[in-house]
Amino acid sequence: MTFRSLAPPGKRKSAKQEGMEAPARDIRSAPRYAAIKQSITDAAREGRLKPGDRVPSESELVDRFGVSRMTANRALRELQASGIIVRRAGVGSFIAEPQPIGQMIEIRNIAEEIRERGHDYRARVVQNSEERATAETAPLLGVPVGTRLFHSVIIHHEAEFPIQLEERFVLASVAPDYGRIDFTQMTPNEYLTRIAPLERVEHRVSAMMPDARTHAMLGLVEGEPVLRMMRRTWSGGRLVSHAWLTHPGTRFELSAAFSIDD
Repeated sequence: MTFRSLAPPGKRKSAKQEGMEAPARDIRSAPRYAAIKQSITDAAREGRLKPGDRVPSESELVDRFGVSRMTANRALRELQASGIIVRRAGVGSFIAEPQPIGQMIEIRNIAEEIRERGHDYRARVVQNSEERATAETAPLLGVPVGTRLFHSVIIHHEAEFPIQLEERFVLASVAPDYGRIDFTQMTPNEYLTRIAPLERVEHRVSAMMPDARTHAMLGLVEGEPVLRMMRRTWSGGRLVSHAWLTHPGTRFELSAAFSIDD
């Protein structure tokens, strides 16, 4: 099963309709090429520029930002390298289509998937702490209240975009060093697969409207739904991890293909 892009190519717009009129975040202190990148990135993330929409040309960026042609060209080249825009010789630059998240029903390392698509990967660790299982969290791992757990919250980014919000509970007795791992350098998936080889996996996927916390962490636009996968993994006969993997719903769909034997 895979998540695939849902967003159709947008209608081509004139320079005045590029969707960049809304003010971006304060970028006055940034280098000029970085200010251009931030402006276009913000417009794409916030939905003011849609996949397929034209991005201002070098000459338009020169006029709009008061920069040299070399600076405008650098900004466009770096946006292309990040996968945010595509450049077509003799035609122009356009916001890129979101790429599929990959084989989500398989246990794969999201960092590797993103890099395989030629995009930059980074993670922001919101939380990675030890706690005791409560009446709400103990059933997630089938353990008694008071059992030592680790609770991590990580936002995975593809290029400049938050692509997945991962919230995970891990049995501390199986992964005692989990709370000390730098998950900006290694994903929880990679670490747990290394120390607790998988023997069983359970998945469940649902579509929903996000709460305010998820909405903010994924940078969603108003009214945008999410696709959430619940993943539980077993190793050594024990349930060791319970995770929710949440993705922007307007950018992905879940699909599957298989053969039927006679």
